[in-house]
Amino acid sequence: MKKITAFTNDVNDEWFENYTFSEIDVGDSAEITRTLTLKDIQAFAAVSGDTNPAHLDPEYANATLFHGVIGHGMWGGSLISTLLGTVFPGPGTIYLEQSLRFTKPVRIGDTLTVSASCVEKNEEKKTLSLECILVNQRGECVLRGVARVLAPTQKQRIPRVRAANINLFDAQARINQLMSMGDGLDPIRCGVVHPCDEDSLRGALDAHLQGVITAVIVAPEKKIRSLAFNLGLDITNVTIIDVPHSHAAAERAAKMAADGELEALMKGSLHTDELIHAVLMQPGLKTGRRMSHIFRFETMHYSKPLYITDAALNIAPTLTDKLDIAQNAVDFLHIMGVPTPKVAVLAAVETVTPSMPSTLDAAALCKMTDRQQITGCIMDGPLAFDNAISLHAAEIKHINSAVAGQADVLLVPDLESGNMMAKQLEYLAGATVCGVVMGAKIPIALTSRADSPQTRVSSALLAKLIAHHNRS
Repeated sequence: MKKITAFTNDVNDEWFENYTFSEIDVGDSAEITRTLTLKDIQAFAAVSGDTNPAHLDPEYANATLFHGVIGHGMWGGSLISTLLGTVFPGPGTIYLEQSLRFTKPVRIGDTLTVSASCVEKNEEKKTLSLECILVNQRGECVLRGVARVLAPTQKQRIPRVRAANINLFDAQARINQLMSMGDGLDPIRCGVVHPCDEDSLRGALDAHLQGVITAVIVAPEKKIRSLAFNLGLDITNVTIIDVPHSHAAAERAAKMAADGELEALMKGSLHTDELIHAVLMQPGLKTGRRMSHIFRFETMHYSKPLYITDAALNIAPTLTDKLDIAQNAVDFLHIMGVPTPKVAVLAAVETVTPSMPSTLDAAALCKMTDRQQITGCIMDGPLAFDNAISLHAAEIKHINSAVAGQADVLLVPDLESGNMMAKQLEYLAGATVCGVVMGAKIPIALTSRADSPQTRVSSALLAKLIAHHNRS
C-alpha cells in the first residue's frame, strides 16, 4: 500500500504527476492539508454566490446553534476535488459521483487533513471508489463520503498550473463603514445646487432620505418637478428654491450659505466653476485661506483610505497656494479621525532637482512644516508616487522616511496630474471615491457630473462631518 502526502498551502513541486489506474491498489491513499481563513470564506462566497449570513455575518452567526461564523460545507467538499484532481489519482481523473456527510462545522483557523483511500477497483470500467474523510486538528471528523472516479490510464507529468490570485475588496462594506461615521449626527441643512439630471437628483434625494442632509434644492422648480415625475422620485417633503438657471442657482445658494441659512452646499449638474465663482463672490464665506478639494479613495491595494489634493480646483498652484491646500487636507483628516496625517508631497522623482519646480515646492513645504507654518501632520517630499504608497519601493530606493510607503495624503503638483491619478484609481483600480471642498466657511460636496448617486451621498457625508465639526 502507498500513502501520498501533499500540502496545498505550500506546494513547492513545480510538476503534476498522476497515478494511473494500473498503479493504484486497494488500500492506497493520499492526503493534503488546508487551513480555513476568513479570506477563504469570502472568496468562496464571491465565486459561488453563497452569501448565507452564517458564513459572513458574525452577529447573525453568533445567534445560530453554531455560535459563530462557520465555513461553507461545500468548501470542504471542494478540498476532496482538489485532492482527487491534483494529487491522487491526479490529472486525467474524471469525477463521476460523490456522497457527502457533514458531521461537524469548520471554523476559521481550523486545519483540515483531507484523505482519500481506494476501497474498490472496477477493472472493466477503470473506475475507483475512494473513501474520503476530512479531519480537523483535534482529530474530529468534519466530513466524510465516498467518491467514484474514472481513473487516468496514461501516465502524465506536466507543469503545475498556478491559480490566479483573488483580491477581495468589498466596496459596499467600505462605503457602509464610511457612512457609519455620521451615525447619531443630525442631518445638516444643505443647498443642492441645480441637480437637473438623474444622478445628481437621485444622489441628493438619497442623501436626504438617509438622514445625511436636509436637502434644499436650488434650481428651476418646473424642471426639477418634471424630472422627479419622469424618474418616479418623491420630492414632496423637499424644499425647492425656484431660480431661472444654473448661474442664478449658484448665486442664490451661496448667498443663503453666507447668510447662515445653509450649513453646506452640494454640487448638482452645473459646472464646477459656476458654483465656486459664486462662493468666491460672497465675502461672508471667506476664511482667508484658499479653497481646495480633497478626494477620498478606498482601493483593494492600499490598507487605508487615501486622500488626494488638489485634483479639482487649483490648476497650477503656487507654493503659497500649496501651503493652504496642505493645511486644508490636514484639518480635514483630523475631522476624519486621523490625528497626525502623513502627507507625501508628490513629484516625478524623490530628489530635489532644480529643473523640476515641483521638487523645490516639496522641499519648501517640508521646511514650512518643520517651522510650524503647516501644523498637525508629518510631511515628506519630494516623493514619487511609488515610494509614497509602497514600503517596498521606498526600501529599494533607500528612502528613510516616516511618510514613504504609508502616506495618508498625496499632495499633487498640479490639477492635471492629480485629476488623472484620481480618475485612474476610480476607473482602473475600482476604488470607491468621494470628495469635498475645504477652505470656505462651509463645506462643499463637489462631485463630477459623471459620478454615481452613491458617490454623491458619500460626498454629502463628508460635508456633514465637517459641518458638525464647524458647529463645535
